[in-house]
Amino acid sequence: MNDDQSKLVSRVGILVDLGVTGVFFLFMWSVLGPHVPSDDPTTISWVAAYTSLCLTGVFWLAVSMFRVTLVHYLRSKN
Repeated sequence: MNDDQSKLVSRVGILVDLGVTGVFFLFMWSVLGPHVPSDDPTTISWVAAYTSLCLTGVFWLAVSMFRVTLVHYLRSKN
């Protein structure tokens, strides 16, 4: 195997994944905020953030697996 084929993950890919994951976290935080059964804004913010954190972890795993699978598919296609 060449050095190019041994790397399925690059630094740019990791940075893109982290950026997309950060945007997803902020999106889910704003979506989940109104669904928290509380009147205290601090509680709403914390519960929405913790829930978003769990969902964002799963999203990050999915994005990372998709990127590696796509790179492998495109390499094997050529």
